[in-house]
Amino acid sequence: MQKNLHPSVVKFKEFVKNNPQLIREVRNGKSTWQDLYEDWYLLGEDDKRWKSAGVKSTNTSKADTEADKKGDWMSTILGTVQKMDPDQIQHYINNLSQALGAIQGVISQFQGNKQPNQIKTQNEPKHPFSFRKD
Repeated sequence: MQKNLHPSVVKFKEFVKNNPQLIREVRNGKSTWQDLYEDWYLLGEDDKRWKSAGVKSTNTSKADTEADKKGDWMSTILGTVQKMDPDQIQHYINNLSQALGAIQGVISQFQGNKQPNQIKTQNEPKHPFSFRKD
């Protein structure tokens, strides 16, 4: 009685059956089944890694052709950064800076109770938040 295999393992077995050069690669010691499966699972069947191994592509997707047209991911990121509004980015950076300052203040309060020998500068407020009693 055969075990019920995970659907991804079944698909990988079909992929290997369609591409016997992968069997030769494992037998020659160039890679292991685990490595091949992980690459197949993470990269997909249409990745450049399989083309270099001589694997036939069974299906061509629009995403692969679009990725080739756009170039590498770095140019995509640079294009996105160029489209951003500098004032909006500055606003987000200021908000992030204020949030990090508040977090540092809370952490320093907790560390202040545990480390009495720590010397504080005179410019630092005693408490980052001023609460007043009504």
